Amino acid sequence: MTSSPTGPRGLVRLLNTADGRALCLAGAVDADVVAAFQRRYGREPVRVDVIDAGSVTALSGAALELVRDHLDVAALGGRTVTLRRSPAFGRLLQQT
Repeated sequence: MTSSPTGPRGLVRLLNTADGRALCLAGAVDADVVAAFQRRYGREPVRVDVIDAGSVTALSGAALELVRDHLDVAALGGRTVTLRRSPAFGRLLQQT
C-alpha cells in the first residue's frame, strides 16, 4: 500500500527515550528511507516499547511492512507497543 509523498522527505530512526526504545517515523517515509534505515540498523525487527509515527505524512508499503514487523515481533513476545500515529498513518492502517 503506497501513499503519495505529500511532505518533507521522511526518516526512520531508533531512539532511546524516557518511554523506552522507540522506532520513530516522520515525514514521507518511502522505500528509499526504509532501505537506508535497514542499512544502518539491520533488517531484523528489534525490541521497541514505542512506535512514534505522529509526524508521518505518507507511508510506503515498505514502511508499513517495517512497522508491522516490529508490532508482530512484540506480539509474539507477549509485549504491547505504544503506537503514536498521525492522521495520515491512522488512515493507512484502517485501509489495510
